Amino acid sequence: MELHLKDKVAVVTGASKGIGLAVVERLAREGVKVVAGSRTSTPELDALVAGHDVTFVPGDLSTTAGAETLVQRAVERHGRLDILVNNLGAAEPRESFLTIDDAGWQRIFDLTFFSAVRTTRAALPHLVAAGDAAIVNISSINARLPLPMVVDYSAAKAALTNLNKSLSEEFAPQGVRVNAIAPGPVRTPFWTAPGGFADATAAAAGTTAQEALDVIVPQSMGITSGRISEAGEIADLTLFLASPLAANITGTETLVDGGQTKTL
Repeated sequence: MELHLKDKVAVVTGASKGIGLAVVERLAREGVKVVAGSRTSTPELDALVAGHDVTFVPGDLSTTAGAETLVQRAVERHGRLDILVNNLGAAEPRESFLTIDDAGWQRIFDLTFFSAVRTTRAALPHLVAAGDAAIVNISSINARLPLPMVVDYSAAKAALTNLNKSLSEEFAPQGVRVNAIAPGPVRTPFWTAPGGFADATAAAAGTTAQEALDVIVPQSMGITSGRISEAGEIADLTLFLASPLAANITGTETLVDGGQTKTL
């Protein structure tokens, strides 16, 4: 399917791994000029920089300066901005709400919510100027299915989902479509990194991290498809929502959770 994205300019946050890396890879293959923001790079992102029109901009996107620098570098390099993908987020397995202090709450909100606020604020004047632009916010089913293990992350994603709708209401009339994707569990470092959620689930179930991802998580979370999602599946939907094929889609939140969410 031709997405009509060639020569568009995109900024992607949290771009060095997981969903962000998959989005960068697919955008690059479509001929998009991608500016990838992350604290550090990875060999996989370095390979995309070497082989495509991908620019890596290091920085702390939980800060105003980091977000503004990322957008500024994109506009300086390419003269415009057409697409923003707010993907950056972070979570830690929590034993209880009572174990999270103010600094812990602030860290998760800075990375998961305020990074999107700050990057979007910097990007919107350029998106409006470009016309027919798009923002895709990577939220989570935890915005509507909060879990004690990720209570702070759930609250941050709920704020992002709310912001998504508000931005659409204000800026869709100005030519900027704003949509969100709410993934369930995805096979990314968010789950697979040492000490992450797969390890925590495995420890509780007395099994391996691989078994936890392949069997325990789908079964315990009621994932109808019987498996967790892959990063590329989230990226594919991101590209569609960013493309002119979705020209009259705005203000939406699309689930990619294998049927985990049972409510209408």
